[in-house]
Amino acid sequence: MKDLSYGNEGRLILKFAIPMLLGNVFQQMYNIIDSIVVGKYIGKAALAAVGTSGPIIFLLVSFIIGVTMGFTIVVSQYFGAKQLDNVKKAINTLYIFMFFTSLVVSAGGIMLSGFIFRIIDLDPAIVPDAMLFLNIFLSGLIFLFGYNGTSAILRGLGDSKTPLYFLIGSVGLNIILDLIFVPIFHWGVAGVAIATVISEACAFISQIIYLNRYHKVVKFSFRDLTFDQEIFKKSIRIGLPTGFQQTFVAAGMVALYWIVNQFGVDANAAYSAAGRIDNFAALPAMSFAVALSTFVGQNMGANRPDRVKAGLRATLIMTSVISVFISLVTVLFGKFLMRMFTDDEVVIKMGGDYLRIIGSFYILFSLMFVINGVLRGAGDTLIPMFISLFSLWIIRIPVAWLLANNPAIGVHGIWWSIPIGWFSGVILYYTYYRMGYWKKKAVVKYKPGEDKDL
Repeated sequence: MKDLSYGNEGRLILKFAIPMLLGNVFQQMYNIIDSIVVGKYIGKAALAAVGTSGPIIFLLVSFIIGVTMGFTIVVSQYFGAKQLDNVKKAINTLYIFMFFTSLVVSAGGIMLSGFIFRIIDLDPAIVPDAMLFLNIFLSGLIFLFGYNGTSAILRGLGDSKTPLYFLIGSVGLNIILDLIFVPIFHWGVAGVAIATVISEACAFISQIIYLNRYHKVVKFSFRDLTFDQEIFKKSIRIGLPTGFQQTFVAAGMVALYWIVNQFGVDANAAYSAAGRIDNFAALPAMSFAVALSTFVGQNMGANRPDRVKAGLRATLIMTSVISVFISLVTVLFGKFLMRMFTDDEVVIKMGGDYLRIIGSFYILFSLMFVINGVLRGAGDTLIPMFISLFSLWIIRIPVAWLLANNPAIGVHGIWWSIPIGWFSGVILYYTYYRMGYWKKKAVVKYKPGEDKDL
């Protein structure tokens, strides 16, 4: 556990963000290798099937992931306020919530999978593989929720290193199983999904065994789990808007796939493969934003809002420098990166165009995510939800549809809609941040004499 309410702001955020960034890099490396195995050993149709399943999975789990962020913020603010007993209650309440919601989402997703693929007008030739992958993945959702929930709790306590170690082990196991189940056993997309479920189960179970034995606060026991209604209400108040925001983003990804599908399997495969690279490029901004959220949460809980501005400034500088470097690599070597996934020249060209357009504007994505990280860490999630809704559904999706239906622009219109949406988000998030309402949204503030729980 790490108290982020004192010390140099930039150095603290950097040290906290690096393990998360490394963990996310390993996770995305797995996703990339996963796509390479599918594209090289099974084919571009299978690559499109697995790629299309990704946004569907995100759509199904995004709401719960968003709500979990509410618990993380509450945990970080209680920890900043030195109320360790409430930290433990929040952790127990989160575990109970995630256990039951994982069962509901798994069952609902499996029953609705065929309907969802029909709604987005997925090529009938791809649907069987997409459904097979999705249904197997959803059957192990309880392990995914358990692992991610525990990792989120640890990050709220200022510990970003422990989740990294278990993630590295999980990713390594996943890659090994992929290379066994697909090229050797010839299980196709089912092998990829089974490898993922096994790896997630091993990560969660080993994580719980380790924490029960060595951690002072995070311990898992069915007999000791208790549900605290007041903490649940506080977490939901913060997490619900974030959950809706995540859902809007996920639904927007599905909507973009629906527009992409109008251009055929080649466009779908290109978008799926280039999206893997795009996700990789977004990791620094996302990791630093999460680190900043925890930093802001602990400092608001410790009644130190004066440190937030310095933390934001340091984070913006670091992420901007990284974003410029990533943009140069992506723009200059986009087609080369696409060749890792496929040998199809049409797919390579379409994906290269995507990376050239999107890659030029990663700094906008970075600014948007980092500013939102301040608001989320302070517990202000309602207005950011509406900003996300506006930039995605009022700007990006309509612009994508309009430009894509212009014969002179075609599929490139979808690519251009993404940075246009980012630009609108940056303007709105920064304007709201400057208004300062987020400073009054803290769940709890530290007062002398309240550290009796320690």
